[in-house]
Amino acid sequence: MKIAQRIVTLLFAGCLLAAAGCGSTATREGTGEYIDDSVITTKVKAEILNEPSLKSSEINVETFKGVVQMSGFVSSAAKIDKAVEIARTVKGVRSVKNDMRLK
Repeated sequence: MKIAQRIVTLLFAGCLLAAAGCGSTATREGTGEYIDDSVITTKVKAEILNEPSLKSSEINVETFKGVVQMSGFVSSAAKIDKAVEIARTVKGVRSVKNDMRLK
C-alpha cells in the first residue's frame, strides 16, 4: 500500500511541475497566450488585406501578450495611420507599437 501511495504522490508532483512549466513569464508566453496572440495576428493581417489602400505584403505584424507590433516600409504616412487604426479595432489588442517607416 505504501508503494502505491508513493507512486500516486510522485505522479501528482510530476503533474504539478508540468503545469508550472506551461505558465507564462514576463518574457515568455504560456500556451494559451500564444494561441490567443496567433489569432490576433491573423485577424489584424486579414483586416489589412481587406483594406484596398494597403499592401499587406509591405506590413509585418507580430503579437506578444496582446501587444501588436507593426513594421515594414510603406509609401505614405496616411497608410501608416490607417494600418495602426485597423490594428487597434481588432478585439483582443491591448496596444499597438508602430515601427513602420516611409519608403
